[in-house]
Amino acid sequence: MPSHHLRPRRCTPTVMVAAVCLAIGSLVAVADERFITVASTTSTENSGLFSHLLPLFQQESGIAVRVVAVGTGQALAVAQRGDADVLLVHHTPSEEQFVAEGFGVARFGVMYNDFIVLGPQSDPAGVRGLRDVAAALGQIAAQRAVFLSRGDESGTHKLERSLWEAAGVNVATAREAWYRETGAGMGATLNTASSLNAYTLSDRGTWLSFQNRGDLAIMVAGDPRLFNQYGVILVNPARHSHIKAQDGQAFIHWLLSDKGQQAIAAFRIAGEQAFVPNAP
Repeated sequence: MPSHHLRPRRCTPTVMVAAVCLAIGSLVAVADERFITVASTTSTENSGLFSHLLPLFQQESGIAVRVVAVGTGQALAVAQRGDADVLLVHHTPSEEQFVAEGFGVARFGVMYNDFIVLGPQSDPAGVRGLRDVAAALGQIAAQRAVFLSRGDESGTHKLERSLWEAAGVNVATAREAWYRETGAGMGATLNTASSLNAYTLSDRGTWLSFQNRGDLAIMVAGDPRLFNQYGVILVNPARHSHIKAQDGQAFIHWLLSDKGQQAIAAFRIAGEQAFVPNAP
């Protein structure tokens, strides 16, 4: 082959200028992207709800939403540090405390579903069909049937601890082989429960979207204490001046509006409604 075919091609000044301009334009576009950060729970992310809602909101508002999906306790900490503009979680006492301490502007109820107690089909504790969740947990403890707790200070974990207290079981001193903490999110905890044929507490949204069910089934549901309310809060810009208050409030307003509430109601998992809107 002639040697001149092996020479590298050189960009002309015009081509080089165009390439540099294109690169700079791309960087500016990324830097100028209009977005907010929402600290939320794993249930809103794992269930697929955000994948359904956020494109609708962005299409209408031009505002993208970046989600930090962690347990409620961690989400509260993220928002307290000012690392999120909006907080959307599901532990009302913690949310009210967040606002009372000046970290949030105001709290609004958005939607609800419920918690359920899951367990293996063999049901060694004999709790299937019980409507009293405290009685069910008492039987699980009495039978030393394996129970998996998230143990991560999430809203689910906080509720679980209150239910054990109602059952008269002190799990802090009952750390035997039957009571185990995963220290993980809901999806990972469900995976472990499935592999161990263990009981656990889950929000319904994550359960509906969970595929690796194995022998797990719903054992206990319907107790009013299993009601699962979600609330949304704008992080207080008086605490953190960089908070995108206007765009964050636009997201909250959309969630509470007829359009947002209808979008929540329309979200289905395998044909079943996962969340029920109940904005004031």
